[in-house]
Amino acid sequence: MMTEENPATTYTVTVPPGKTGCRLDKFLADQLPDLSRTRIKALIEEGQVSLGEKTLLDPSLKVQEAQVMNLQVPPAQAAIPQPQSIPLDIVYEDDDVIVIDKPAGLVVHPAPGSPDGTLVNALLGHARDTGGGGLSGIGGVERPGIVHRLDKGTSGLMVVAKNDAAHHLLSKQFADRSIERAYYALVWGIPKPTQGEISGNIGRSSGNRKKMAVVKAGGKTALTRFKVLKSYAGAISLVECRLATGRTHQIRVHMAWLGHPVVADPLYGGGGKAQRRGLNAELLEEIETIDHQVLHAKLLGFKPKEGKEPLHFESKLPIYFKNLIEKLGRA
Repeated sequence: MMTEENPATTYTVTVPPGKTGCRLDKFLADQLPDLSRTRIKALIEEGQVSLGEKTLLDPSLKVQEAQVMNLQVPPAQAAIPQPQSIPLDIVYEDDDVIVIDKPAGLVVHPAPGSPDGTLVNALLGHARDTGGGGLSGIGGVERPGIVHRLDKGTSGLMVVAKNDAAHHLLSKQFADRSIERAYYALVWGIPKPTQGEISGNIGRSSGNRKKMAVVKAGGKTALTRFKVLKSYAGAISLVECRLATGRTHQIRVHMAWLGHPVVADPLYGGGGKAQRRGLNAELLEEIETIDHQVLHAKLLGFKPKEGKEPLHFESKLPIYFKNLIEKLGRA
């Protein structure tokens, strides 16, 4: 429902020279990279695109130079997540925070394509089943208590706020970079030098709206510190990454930009032929079976409450990650 507090977003786009004859849905998708072509096609068919007083309903319509299109995007209707009894690996819990060890494959909060079965659903179910209190409402109905997140394919430690005071304090620590976070990743090749800093602004990729990229202009500042812990057969390295900032896909983007993408990363690359030559067929076959980046949030430290000492947690590597390291060690 559109209200004065939650209005539709209107985009006005003029067809520039050279775009005559382009399909309407493709043209708008190229001009509005935050909206997918599938989403734009649906909006056209719903009557949300107009040319003057005329509503355009055909996504395949060919646009003409100097035409001015108006696109209305209705506000998202946030679904209220329902509690679900989903097992959680709870590392720590008190009246203010809950620390969980998230498995790879678990989505953090509801989103298109993942309306339930998320960490938020699991946390609400845990609160219901244990009577352990609620979650901070600052994140809204879709993201209660969520102060930071891990990608679906990334495993490891996350802290969630159970009340607004804890949410404010944790958010402040993320903002002033006093949160301690360290990740372990397997990356292709051996970074040279073997430790250092990667500082490149991260923004939306101009070539693929699902990807982030290091950008020359715009974006947000991002800093990752890395250290090679061990290398295997000259093909893969175990790297510790520490975040000074928390941008979307930061480690994955920065390591790929450095030329050493995270192993099995489905979005940012999986390594070149030269790097793979050092591994036997069995190892390569096993890597091919992994459907997510080999990246784990291993260390987490934060202050849970004013006046309290910081808490520090360390997570064991997932079994698949540990087994892969052992096999690499024998390669």
